[in-house]
Amino acid sequence: MSTIKEKKKIITLPEVRGVLEKLDEETADQIQRRTLDYVSKFAKSSKEDAKKIRQSLVKEAKLTDKEAVEITNIMPKSKEELRVFTSGWKKLLSDEILDKILQILKEHSK
Repeated sequence: MSTIKEKKKIITLPEVRGVLEKLDEETADQIQRRTLDYVSKFAKSSKEDAKKIRQSLVKEAKLTDKEAVEITNIMPKSKEELRVFTSGWKKLLSDEILDKILQILKEHSK
């Protein structure tokens, strides 16, 4: 008997929206429709912009992929707001890194 290994990938809300928009509404289940409704309301960037933000946060701000996705989903606008979300992480971010994160978000937001 073979086992199927599940591959998990962390994705941003805009990426979730992109996946769910490809589904046929007739065959989508209630959870898929509700999730699409949610991400359509709360995704704060396009799929392409979210990908660029995520990559920049990992490369330039040295965040983990998971941290970059969290920040991309939230799109904080100030250091104070950013600190609220990063306070639960097991590392302390310097003001320089916080400024870099905010700069990246500003560059790629509409």
